Amino acid sequence: MVIDVAEVLGRLPEGLFIGGRWVGTERQFDVHDPSDDSVLCAVSDAGVVEAQAAMDAACEAAGPWAATEPRERAEILRRAYELVVKRQDTFATIMTLEMGKPLAESRGEALYGAEFLRWFSEEAVRIDGRWTVAPSGGTRLLVMRQPVGPVYAITPWNFPLAMGTRKIAPALAAGCTVIIKPASLSPLTTLFLMQVLQDAGVPAGVVNCLTTVRSAEVSEVVLGDPRLRKLTFTGSTEVGRLLLEQAAGSILRTSMELGGNAPFLVLQDADLDVAVPAAMAAKFRNNGEACTAANRLYVHRGLVDEFQERFTRNVEELRLGPGLADDTTLGPLVDRAALDKVVELVDDAVSKGARVLAGGRAEVRPGHYMQPTVLGDVPHNARLLHEEIFGPLAPIVAVESDEEAVRRANDTEFGLIAYVMTRDVTQAVRVAESLEVGMVALNTGIISNPAAPFGGVKQSGLGREGSHEGIEEYLETKYVGLSL
Repeated sequence: MVIDVAEVLGRLPEGLFIGGRWVGTERQFDVHDPSDDSVLCAVSDAGVVEAQAAMDAACEAAGPWAATEPRERAEILRRAYELVVKRQDTFATIMTLEMGKPLAESRGEALYGAEFLRWFSEEAVRIDGRWTVAPSGGTRLLVMRQPVGPVYAITPWNFPLAMGTRKIAPALAAGCTVIIKPASLSPLTTLFLMQVLQDAGVPAGVVNCLTTVRSAEVSEVVLGDPRLRKLTFTGSTEVGRLLLEQAAGSILRTSMELGGNAPFLVLQDADLDVAVPAAMAAKFRNNGEACTAANRLYVHRGLVDEFQERFTRNVEELRLGPGLADDTTLGPLVDRAALDKVVELVDDAVSKGARVLAGGRAEVRPGHYMQPTVLGDVPHNARLLHEEIFGPLAPIVAVESDEEAVRRANDTEFGLIAYVMTRDVTQAVRVAESLEVGMVALNTGIISNPAAPFGGVKQSGLGREGSHEGIEEYLETKYVGLSL
């Protein structure tokens, strides 16, 4: 399929989205195509003035939007869902251009991101409370749920549509207004989403978008405003810690979806016909640039040789190239720093005794391409077993027992997701209960779903996104006591 890139980029709105209007700035920054490092376009660079304007717009719209009938909020979100689906190909092309994933995966993200709009359109009319009689009998207890208020949402570059809809949709469903700040590496998808929301009928000021390379400066203005009520962030644990410190000053409600170090456990009785495809999906989806990506593959000693052989053969069949190419199944990494980090982790592991079973090097060509890489005999002191990889690098570690696999899986400060391959239902439940994570994928490599609660424990974050729990993050509980 031939894609007219200039035509797609020409559909993008210009400027920041503040108070229902597109606002340009004198200062701009470039957005690059990671497939060849060329400049796609320049976008407005928000500063203090624009951050304050966005905060004012969100606060002005907060009261009227909270008072809007749930059904009306639901219908707007439903229209937004339908528009994203209708414009799927445009969204997919923009995502691939700015962050590099294969076009087929971008199309999948467009539909996945749209589903958050549909799911929370349905949740908007199901916000409930309760009425009970006090045990003493003389008092009635009324519990009501109300929108928390203006929300600051900071999203990452790796899933530029889904991370936006996963935060905006529940906030709007709950009756909150939003200021969203997308990552500077992939802001274009969010700008196009703003156009969709405007076309769907979202009132002026209910959603505002600040694109910027001056994140600290912009965030200081928004987080320092006493009218802000909620911070939701997806990104690294390091940045999350800093944001939590800033949020503490105002006692902000926070949701934090932070780093991961996902273990992939191939237990003694695993079916390799299931485990190998699941490992491929868990490791190489989104170029390996996902907090849910399998980071450490612990394989029972009795299966490790066959697993390595079959897994490596599958990895060698991946086609590395520009995301827009029809035959590409693995795209470039987002920038040079991401590529250099993966190369460093490979070199560190090999220097400590790991064997390269496939790949192992960066491609010498324009763009940021890392060969899909498999390492065997990875020692426990290798950095890649303790740091988030965020790239197409799969380290395999042999373990002597299922108990050792669980012990090693839990030996990390992170706790987002774990993958477990086993044929034994009883063992599956036992291991799932033992793992210190917020999510467990049993015999599958992908479990993210708008209808399921997404989030981690330990230093992988706070709160949940998606499912019924997702809207709870944007609601306050108020108790009213009635004496009769």
